[in-house]
Amino acid sequence: MPQTNSAPVSHPDLAHLREGFAGGVIDTADPSYEEARAVFNAMIEERPRVIAQCETVGDVVRALGFARENDLEIAVRGGGHSVAGMGLTDGGLVVDLRRMNAVSVDPEAMTARVAGGATMSHLDRAGEPFGLATTGGRVSTTGVGGFVLGGGSGWLDRKFGLACDNLLSAELVTADGALVRASADEHPELFWALHGGGGNFGVATSLTLRLHHLPSVTAALLLWQADAGPEVVSAFRSFMEQAPDEVGGGVLYLTAPPEEFVPERLVGSLTCAVLVTYAGGELAAREAMRPMLELGHAGELIVEVPYAELQCMLDDPPGLRNYWSAEFLSEFPDTAVELFCAHAGRMIVPSASQHVLFPQGGAVSRPDTDYPVPWRRALWCVHPFGLWENPADDERAQRWARDLRADMLPWSIGAVYLNFIGDEGDERIVAGLGADNYRRLAAVKRHYDPDNVFHRNHNITPSRPG
Repeated sequence: MPQTNSAPVSHPDLAHLREGFAGGVIDTADPSYEEARAVFNAMIEERPRVIAQCETVGDVVRALGFARENDLEIAVRGGGHSVAGMGLTDGGLVVDLRRMNAVSVDPEAMTARVAGGATMSHLDRAGEPFGLATTGGRVSTTGVGGFVLGGGSGWLDRKFGLACDNLLSAELVTADGALVRASADEHPELFWALHGGGGNFGVATSLTLRLHHLPSVTAALLLWQADAGPEVVSAFRSFMEQAPDEVGGGVLYLTAPPEEFVPERLVGSLTCAVLVTYAGGELAAREAMRPMLELGHAGELIVEVPYAELQCMLDDPPGLRNYWSAEFLSEFPDTAVELFCAHAGRMIVPSASQHVLFPQGGAVSRPDTDYPVPWRRALWCVHPFGLWENPADDERAQRWARDLRADMLPWSIGAVYLNFIGDEGDERIVAGLGADNYRRLAAVKRHYDPDNVFHRNHNITPSRPG
């Protein structure tokens, strides 16, 4: 495994890397270095020695070869949303894919070919003129590659399945510089592993995804005072148990923003909110949402928009400190409701933090595959999503997330969507993927990355031969 090397990379070596490199090569002396290394989580302080801003597959091959020749640890960056900062490496080389962001839509085949550095915004905007979309992350700035390879949960998953369910093929550059295409017919075991195994097996330079007809979506954001939370959460639980697949969303506690639709008495205070999304127009959406609309909320915003617009409306602010975690639950009884609501007051207010309960079910729970995403069988996900400014709040934010997880353990299935968590240890990764899946993934890892070059991720250790 390449180790972090403290000696500076010599100028002749970087000159050799830059020779024939279509993109840019940035080192610590470059004026754009700080901007180039910035990621979504402001807590991350890793300082790579080299950032290879790749524009072509050939650039990726060259960057990997250079890193291995110089014994540099490798990190792969797409959207830069990893809460643990896995898209950076301290003293190593970053394969930065952000310049590789093209998306090509085939409206007849209803597919999209997505370059490895594209964000959800690139994909959503490319599909919008054709009224086509697929399950994406819950914001527009998420990188498509890491999102899909990790499984991919979003507002549309109850209707269209997880993002990885819509993965038709992928092209990867492996640790030895080979370009491999994985699909149901080509490298099928690798293709299976890419449905939840993350970036363990190579650098994904292209993904082909299935698209679905979706001219518009409707979203309703409904607000209540925080003390109404237990009643609201219970009502949302009952609502989602009967909701059609078109309905998604979540119930969350947040700091109410100073927006026109927010009552003045709620602005800046802890507020219970329900977001209901609907894969379709407002008329049908209002009928489907009726139980929540009749609950007596204090503020509301209801809009019908293209899917890409919905995604942009929900973007989290960059430059904040982050800590997230999650537990996936088999049920959410009254005791869990009480504990969930009680913990909301311990989050940081005012801040951009969110105390979230997501429903699953629908197409998420009806797979005809054995992909390594066992968390899909859970009915609920509790997701403490911490974003704050002051480093003095670090310990409080992390304790809030951990304590909420601990209180949800009686109903946890153990498996977890790894994109929702940071570095919580190897045991959490094994449990998250499922022990049997992990053993199978470790065998795939041994075949495609026996030296564990790609270990800056939720790492799967290559199994030993035999």
